[in-house]
Amino acid sequence: MTVDGRRRGLFIAFEGPEGSGKSTQAQLLADRLQQAGLDVLATREPGGTELGERLRDVMFRERSLPDLEPRVQALLMLAARAQHVAERLRPWLKSGGVVVCDRFAGSTLAYQGAGFGLDLPALEQMNAFATAGVLPDVTLLLDLDVQIGLLRSLGQRGGDWEKAGGMNAQQLEFHARVRGGYLELADAPGWTVLDATQPPGQLGEEIWRRVEPEVTARALRAAEAVQPPLPLAAGTRQGPPTDESGGP
Repeated sequence: MTVDGRRRGLFIAFEGPEGSGKSTQAQLLADRLQQAGLDVLATREPGGTELGERLRDVMFRERSLPDLEPRVQALLMLAARAQHVAERLRPWLKSGGVVVCDRFAGSTLAYQGAGFGLDLPALEQMNAFATAGVLPDVTLLLDLDVQIGLLRSLGQRGGDWEKAGGMNAQQLEFHARVRGGYLELADAPGWTVLDATQPPGQLGEEIWRRVEPEVTARALRAAEAVQPPLPLAAGTRQGPPTDESGGP
């Protein structure tokens, strides 16, 4: 990430359609980076802050996402993202830490843009406003056929509404548009497309081969202690380091 014209920290984002396994791979990578002695923030969108988790509750756990007008979805996602950037991501990266994020700005362009057909240039401008210049150094797109992904996601759902409903409630054509939108985004610098149908261990090694050069090319902050996991419920706060605790 670039802050005030200087490169700081390492920001890795995972993107992908439903059932791609990105949440699992994001956690595996965060664990591996922590084991390497780095100070790692594992987080997600929407979420990652008290406000973000509350907005996630509104959209997913109260089963309202399929009924929300797509523009409202986009605005809620962007509000959560702006708070996430200001409260956690910018301070963490500015002080030399590593961020591993399950979804970021690309999801808005793929889902609300390509999927629902909202105006992409408008969404790009809104994303730029929400992120305030904080963008991933590496974006890992875990790609797979949408039918396979939906079967995976629904097969793992149990009693979890986020897997049983939410975006999974959309038609197959919607998910095909999302995947197509992601593949178009992946033409941009910093994106890497990976085959998500590989065995998890093999996919994890591919991810590491992509990330390791970025790690070795930077002077990153060492961990004083293993960081707790991301907050999974509203009201749980994991404070990032302040500038005084390790950054300029």
